[in-house]
Amino acid sequence: MTGTTTRAVPGDVGADTGTRRDARHGALPDDRPGALKIAVVGGFGAGRSTMVRSVSEIRSLHTEEAMTGSEGSGRVPAKTATTVALDFGRITIDEERVLYLFGTPGQERFRFLWDRLLAGTTGAVVLVDTRAVADARFAIERLGQLGTPFIVAVNDFGGPFRSEEEIRKDLALASMVPMVEFDARDHSSSKFVLIALVEHLHSLGLAQGT
Repeated sequence: MTGTTTRAVPGDVGADTGTRRDARHGALPDDRPGALKIAVVGGFGAGRSTMVRSVSEIRSLHTEEAMTGSEGSGRVPAKTATTVALDFGRITIDEERVLYLFGTPGQERFRFLWDRLLAGTTGAVVLVDTRAVADARFAIERLGQLGTPFIVAVNDFGGPFRSEEEIRKDLALASMVPMVEFDARDHSSSKFVLIALVEHLHSLGLAQGT
């Protein structure tokens, strides 16, 4: 990718803390002004569960079941489980800002759950797999309909190469929407994406901090 795209540099950062509130209904267990609800969305197999698992400072909640359909099986033959409700995790950005992450299910048959999970969301990360860029269109269109600000994060699956211009064109992505490259498996890389989102929200006047 070229242009203004930023790439995350792997490395270990973060802290281990806990939470005791059940997040299945989308309510935040924290009423501090700097607590933000963040959605992690995208197409099937784009890396939502992996990102939440890698970046969360608590033991992340996953609702995965064995796959029974054929959706995406040709592109991701090794994938045997799929999220059927949500992924949930938490990451502290700094002393003022803590993010609660809600990952949506990827398969089309579970999209009826999206609106409930997206309710009250401050911002979102749309994951893009360069092997199937078009799979991210639904997420972008739905966030646009809801008026939810977002950034795009291109997950590194090792190819094929797609330039920033190609991805933006395929997704009809506005120039003001930030785009970053990252590796969903890496804690620091995933945290970099969330920091980029917080900075974008701050530029829109939707998040505390500088």
